[in-house]
Amino acid sequence: MVTELGNRLKEAREAKSYSLDDLQRITKIQKRYLIGIEEGNYDAMPGKFYVRAFIKQYCEAVGLPPEMIFEEHKEDIPTTYEDEIPVSLSRVQSRKSVSEGSTKVFDFLPKLLIVLFVLGALIAAWVFWQGKVGDKAPEANPSENRTQVDVDENKSAEGEKPEVADGKNETDEDKPADDQKAGKDEEKPEQSLEVVNSSGYKTTYELKNAEEFKLQLSAKGDTWVGVYNADDKLLFEGLLKKDNKKEFDFSGEKQAYLIIGNASNTDVTVNGKQLEYKISATDVVRQDIIINYEPKTAQ
Repeated sequence: MVTELGNRLKEAREAKSYSLDDLQRITKIQKRYLIGIEEGNYDAMPGKFYVRAFIKQYCEAVGLPPEMIFEEHKEDIPTTYEDEIPVSLSRVQSRKSVSEGSTKVFDFLPKLLIVLFVLGALIAAWVFWQGKVGDKAPEANPSENRTQVDVDENKSAEGEKPEVADGKNETDEDKPADDQKAGKDEEKPEQSLEVVNSSGYKTTYELKNAEEFKLQLSAKGDTWVGVYNADDKLLFEGLLKKDNKKEFDFSGEKQAYLIIGNASNTDVTVNGKQLEYKISATDVVRQDIIINYEPKTAQ
């Protein structure tokens, strides 16, 4: 059943002279999902959370303010669990937890002070006893100490080996080779993944000094992902469950374009090193990650 929201979005798309294929290319949302939004059929969506994320993306692409659309058409847009939690209930629970925590702290303080006092008394007694014992300790015979020192010095002198005239030994001869090897290691540049642009929900990275481009997506919870190459070819699209992993080899590609439906539940690893989201994954849940890659040239 077509909803009022669906009609409004479709009219805005047609006013921009966008076809569904155009909108798919702009938003990276599959055409079947866009049709479902316009027809008010959300059954094919991965979940309520993604319905809201896709509608938000649709609004931004056709020039409609998402906040206003969500407010005016709240009846047509499914709500997530977090939206359904009453504000009053959360406030009551917060006050209750604070008051209970404060009471426990105040009940514990007297016991803590008693324990500290007992420990302090024990430490003071131990220090006093050690001082008394130290005062009664017999003084060592100075002559015996001097004789022992003389004997040790003689033994040490007899056991010493003459130094080599040039000051080198077998270890020193090996040092030039080690230093040369260390110098070569320092000259070899390490792989770097740097942010070159970040705006809205999109972040562009550049992968440098890498001989290959291996990509891995790991799910810590339910997350919808889409993976494209530089030619806009879809390599994978689907819902990943917890502990699911997907691996891709982009060594022969110039770019990887990732659509992360739930960034907080998705780890992105490039050549074994985890990518750090430039945009907070909790603030912006759906993120587009673009990684440009230029293969390392042989030196």
